[in-house]
Amino acid sequence: MDLFNGVISITGIAFLMFVIFIVAGLGYLLGRVTIKGVSLGTAGVFIVALLFGAVIFAADGSNLVTEKFGTDISIAKSNFKIIENLGLILFVTSVGFIAGPNFFSNLKKNFTSYALLSLVIILLGGLTTVFCIKVFGCSPEMAVGLLSGALTSTPAFSAAKDTISSINTDPDVIAELEDIVTVGHGIAYLFGVVGVVLFVQIVPKILRANMDEERKKISSVDTGAKKNEGKKLFDIDGFGLAAFAIAVVLGMLIGGIKIPMFSSTFSLGTTGGCLLASLVVAHFGHFGPLNMKPEKRMLELFREFGLMAFLIGAGIPGGASFIQYFKPAYFLYGMLMTIVPMIVGFIIAKYVIKLPLFNNLGGITGGMTSTPALGTLINVAKTDDVASAYAAAYPIALIAVVLVSQFIIILF
Repeated sequence: MDLFNGVISITGIAFLMFVIFIVAGLGYLLGRVTIKGVSLGTAGVFIVALLFGAVIFAADGSNLVTEKFGTDISIAKSNFKIIENLGLILFVTSVGFIAGPNFFSNLKKNFTSYALLSLVIILLGGLTTVFCIKVFGCSPEMAVGLLSGALTSTPAFSAAKDTISSINTDPDVIAELEDIVTVGHGIAYLFGVVGVVLFVQIVPKILRANMDEERKKISSVDTGAKKNEGKKLFDIDGFGLAAFAIAVVLGMLIGGIKIPMFSSTFSLGTTGGCLLASLVVAHFGHFGPLNMKPEKRMLELFREFGLMAFLIGAGIPGGASFIQYFKPAYFLYGMLMTIVPMIVGFIIAKYVIKLPLFNNLGGITGGMTSTPALGTLINVAKTDDVASAYAAAYPIALIAVVLVSQFIIILF
């Protein structure tokens, strides 16, 4: 196999960089537009990325792709996938390192609450999906694609396609059904991102929350810092880049482990693997005499840059399918799959589980597997402690949404 088969030209790489940074600049400008105290924030980058994708990759833009990238559309899209994965790795690893010192103590106190919240959210999403199939006549493949997009869940998206492959033998049928799942994912993804981003901003305003009091409720003692105080540790480099890189490598190895599950397999993937590895490394803080705690300012930079790159990498290729296959009914189904689990989950967490506001919203972002919403919530709450709630809810939601997607495909 030719390692360099299908790479884009040097001119194409330059154009790729041009597109990425112009989308980032315009996206942040859009994100700054504030209406009654609510803004898109970094999600503005995703909106602009979708628009650029519609221009670059839509059928009428195929000549532009060939001219500027020096290759065909599929290869150009694959390069944006690299940007998406790189951004995801930077973001979730940074979140894991930031949340790690407090994560296990927080999890010990609130594991049942976060696990219950995650299960409630995913089950509600699954029931809403079944409702759309039974009442509105939506095909199971489209519905599961919409669910994965509504919850911005790449593992659920991948699991649905794997399950289709395992229960069908005709390659043409498999290809057609996988395309339907992909279209559904793309259509619902927009509101799946923006809806949760707006929700975590609007709720504190509706409740007229005392932000200082809510920050005190979620804050906890940095046990990791106390545990390592006085010990003399060796820094591999000044910023902790080596420690960060080690966690990423460990995470990718963990994420690649495949566990047999029903008619398919389950894996944590890059997201879950890097999150788990960075949480564990940050919790211990060192390997023998080696300091494994990156500088916080570097983690904050990587977190924001990673989120930006992830939204651009996902948004630009997604813009083509969104415009090409968009139907109002499908978009509304996707909205339901985002809104129902999010709002009902929040109400249950507030009045039944009785989680404080930021624990609740952090758990919602984790239960909805919403990476962009976590970035927004950190800015709203003005504390990194909400990342611990996200990290506690995320693994349960990740496994549950994969299982629900598989069940729907198999049963319907």
